[in-house]
Amino acid sequence: MSKIEEFRQIVEDQIQMLEGMKRPEGLYEPVRYVLSLGGKRLRPALCLASAALFGDYSTAVMPALGLEVFHNFTLLHDDIMDESEVRRNQPTVHKKWDNNTAILSGDAMLIKAYELMTKSPVGVLPQVLEVFNKTAMEVCEGQQFDMDFEKTIDVTEDGYLDMIRLKTAVLIGGSMKIGGILGGGSLRDCSLLYKFGQDIGMAFQLQDDWLDVYGDQMSFGKKIGNDILTNKKTFLLITALNRLENESKGELLSWIERKEYEADEKIAAVTSLFNEAGVSEIVQKKRDDYFFRSIENLEKINGNKEIKSELQSFAHKLMARAR
Repeated sequence: MSKIEEFRQIVEDQIQMLEGMKRPEGLYEPVRYVLSLGGKRLRPALCLASAALFGDYSTAVMPALGLEVFHNFTLLHDDIMDESEVRRNQPTVHKKWDNNTAILSGDAMLIKAYELMTKSPVGVLPQVLEVFNKTAMEVCEGQQFDMDFEKTIDVTEDGYLDMIRLKTAVLIGGSMKIGGILGGGSLRDCSLLYKFGQDIGMAFQLQDDWLDVYGDQMSFGKKIGNDILTNKKTFLLITALNRLENESKGELLSWIERKEYEADEKIAAVTSLFNEAGVSEIVQKKRDDYFFRSIENLEKINGNKEIKSELQSFAHKLMARAR
């Protein structure tokens, strides 16, 4: 078992033992439910790996757990805003219970995340909270940009990249920086860890966008073309809208506006327009730019060579899925 898998297991075990979440049942049952749905436990595992780079990771266990609780809190509230009915193949909290329950249980999760963060050693607590506060606020900013984008066609490629940086990538970068601080890493090394995590997050999201159109359904594990059917503002759609002209742009806009269509026909037509705009190559290049920059930053970090090598191999595995 790799070190990162070990760290994931530590987080999983700790989630089962979270204290002080018994009564009232109506508040805490949805919290336990959302945390029991699983997930990759990516952020807390990377937090522990970052601490282990420089020394003992044990002081990072509770704050790492706080990062996972915070991440799941954001998903719970996002699901209410997006009116999503399913999360990880299970009913979302607001569907299983109701909106009010989901809002309040989400609030409780945010408070619990802070409680776990404050279990950092007192000497580094101000630095840890500074990174966590900044990251948490940026995630909210990213969600607002995402909601704004739903109401307009006029989104730039840079605007989209900034949105996914805030909504997704900063939490991975922040998790790694917090781990580095807790492990005793230097200011320089913690900053490089942040950049590594953020760029991997960007590459991962762009890969996700690309796979939804060009991936293999069996390997990807999700239905191909769902983003096209829901007119989701991905980097592919935004790039196509900004690069197609005249009739082709008009055709793409008409597919976005149509209320009735055959799913397979829409996916085929929009994919063809993406191909005409050269979208696949543009997205892959952008993804690779982030990925290679992340590896360059990782190589500059001091610390345990075995953990560094694990982080590098983790990054490669993340990008290799169903490519």
